[in-house]
Amino acid sequence: MTLVHTTGKEPGLLGPATVPGPSPTLRAAPEDPPMTDAATVFVATCDLAGQVRGRAVPSSEQASALRSGTGWVPADLAISAFGPIAPDNVFGSRGDLRLIPDPATGIDIPADGDTPALRLYLADQTLPDGEPWPCCPRTFLRDTVEELRERTGIEVVAAIEHEFVLGGLPSSPPFSLQRFRQAEPFGSDLVRLLEQAGLQPENWLPEYGDGQFEITLRPGTAMSAADRAVLLKELVRDLARRRGLPVTFAPLLDPDGVGNGVHLHLSLKDAEGRPLLFDPSRPGRLSALGARFSAGILRHTPALTAWTAPSPVSFLRLTPHRWSAGGIFLAERNRESLLRICPTTQLAGGDAAGQFHLEYRAADATANPWLALGVLLRAGLEGLVRDYDEPTVWPEDTDASVLDGVPALPSSLEEALHALESDDVVRSWFDPRLLATHLSVKRSELAQLAGLDDAARIRKVADVH
Repeated sequence: MTLVHTTGKEPGLLGPATVPGPSPTLRAAPEDPPMTDAATVFVATCDLAGQVRGRAVPSSEQASALRSGTGWVPADLAISAFGPIAPDNVFGSRGDLRLIPDPATGIDIPADGDTPALRLYLADQTLPDGEPWPCCPRTFLRDTVEELRERTGIEVVAAIEHEFVLGGLPSSPPFSLQRFRQAEPFGSDLVRLLEQAGLQPENWLPEYGDGQFEITLRPGTAMSAADRAVLLKELVRDLARRRGLPVTFAPLLDPDGVGNGVHLHLSLKDAEGRPLLFDPSRPGRLSALGARFSAGILRHTPALTAWTAPSPVSFLRLTPHRWSAGGIFLAERNRESLLRICPTTQLAGGDAAGQFHLEYRAADATANPWLALGVLLRAGLEGLVRDYDEPTVWPEDTDASVLDGVPALPSSLEEALHALESDDVVRSWFDPRLLATHLSVKRSELAQLAGLDDAARIRKVADVH
């Protein structure tokens, strides 16, 4: 995919620039909120279990909700994927929050048969006075992007790919027109729905696994990419329910089968929109800045995976020779690498520098997109400001046997959580309550699946995601 970029300017390592004014804590609601055919407006957030939760208000109260939000509770962040609140919830029964909708995220899901229309907004979790809540995942990403800009002058362009499996379809060959057509009219309805919602679908395709499909959206700012990832999953699920098709984004459906991944694509630009990752004179054509950014991600990978692949079965997929992420290394166009330098094309006058970007492959849809993208950017920033060794760029033609010696990813979620607890740098990025809640929720999910074999654990996760 070609990554494009427009942005304001900030001072930093890349030189002086013009700074846009700060965003207010409470966004001003439109004087006349968009008209909607929906009877209700749903105000939503995405939690540590990757689940979208929130509250609905009558459409007549939309303007009020945009101004002052809806009520929320800190302990909601501690709900596990399988339902119960984590037993050592640090918030207890205390406290109150507001879900403040971001008007820019509003989408309409049209009525369909007996299913009524709905307007959906994504929200920030704030304190009752509108001040940011330090444990809000969306605020974490916003703060990360702002710090990266302030300290380096860098702007981020991102895109997030999703894979999922549709049930109820006949067996068909991978990537085939047959499977593509078997998914109709779901596929065309989905593309149309995404276009109407302004999510800018780029590709819709049958994938390799049984009943597996992939959907990609056009790149944008880090926040818009993460917001769209949250919305995309819910739109797919909602449409599939209405069409009577079982759907799951779970990392695995079978211990020996093909998994569903999430690929996070990243490009870096300066304040004028000039690409920063491309340098044709260097290994892999990756600039020195890009190598330092990559070094931060590689250095902290074990801890990062506790956020990017956080389900009890995620690490069954992240093993060598599965085309997921077979080790902690950076390589040209190698789908076993944790960080892949993606190809460029000169067709139709394509500009290599503008297309050049990195792909992080050790993620899945059980992660919170705001946190998953945020920790990658935080780690990249560490690579830019600390004296980490520049990583090896493994050429595309490197023999697979040579890569058997690269550092391994964690072998389990518990191992990743231990790596997170042991990494003082990564731990420092989080409010202690957010960190403690994440550890608590993830260990609660592990405990709820204790004693089950891999196949049973996979089924439990698939039912949720």
